[in-house]
Amino acid sequence: MDITGEYRIPLPREAVFAALNDPDVLGRCIPGCEALEQVDEDEYSADVVAKIGPVKARFQATITVSNLNPPESYTLSGEGRGGAAGFASGSADVSLETVDEDTVLRYTASIRPGGKIAQVGSRLMGGTARKLGAEFFSRFVEVVTPAPLSDERGPAGQEE
Repeated sequence: MDITGEYRIPLPREAVFAALNDPDVLGRCIPGCEALEQVDEDEYSADVVAKIGPVKARFQATITVSNLNPPESYTLSGEGRGGAAGFASGSADVSLETVDEDTVLRYTASIRPGGKIAQVGSRLMGGTARKLGAEFFSRFVEVVTPAPLSDERGPAGQEE
């Protein structure tokens, strides 16, 4: 199953690329992530709890970064094993483009489920994958985008 997406992030491309390779940022953004650890220069291990339809499981995953072309693109490949729930493997090609002062992130991902989670059907699996992707990127934008400076005049711009 293939999914694609595009997100506009109000940061320079170099900052977005760095954040996409920061284990702390990734751990805070991956839905259901309970632990993320960098085990090598281009490899991470993660513990993630995910619910796909009626199947909920804890997955132990390995994520590998390849085809690095900073700050333009890279490929993420991974495999997660969820015990009796099954497994999933996949990859995503990520590209970053500067548009005005923002960065447009585009991705194309391929996901291959196996075991019990493969039995929930491609429609349900696709919907879950899109939902998790949207949740990851909305969190990512929140985490990496600087908060606006607070207005010292109080609510509705009134002096306190």
